[in-house]
Amino acid sequence: MTESDMEWRMEFTPHERCVGLVRRQVRRTLTGWGCGEDDVDTAVLVCSELATNAVRYAYVPHQNFEVRVGVTGKECLVEVSDVSDTPPRAVAPGVDAEHGRGLLLVAALAESVGHHERTPVGKTVWARLLLNGPVS
Repeated sequence: MTESDMEWRMEFTPHERCVGLVRRQVRRTLTGWGCGEDDVDTAVLVCSELATNAVRYAYVPHQNFEVRVGVTGKECLVEVSDVSDTPPRAVAPGVDAEHGRGLLLVAALAESVGHHERTPVGKTVWARLLLNGPVS
């Protein structure tokens, strides 16, 4: 997806409390666009997991991360960009681990996932979701 019929983007400070703001903003945006409730829930969860990773693993003081959501037809593209050059890496967490399942969850929910370098620095992690419900 290169162009979106609808696009939203916002920068956030790299603090864990901002992940809740990401969830609220994405929910408000997709609901306003007429996306179905199940699709909104899935996109919010994916954004939350990717934003959490940006805060937890790509933290650089005073460097914001950006969330972008675009909808074209029946596809939703979620992108989270940060200033770290380190590519995302899914791990196999232990049974009792409290963290480490985010990328596995994103991969299970998305049609496709990936990452690419970001100019001038950093990376963008993306997930393409198929929408089931109506978009007005």
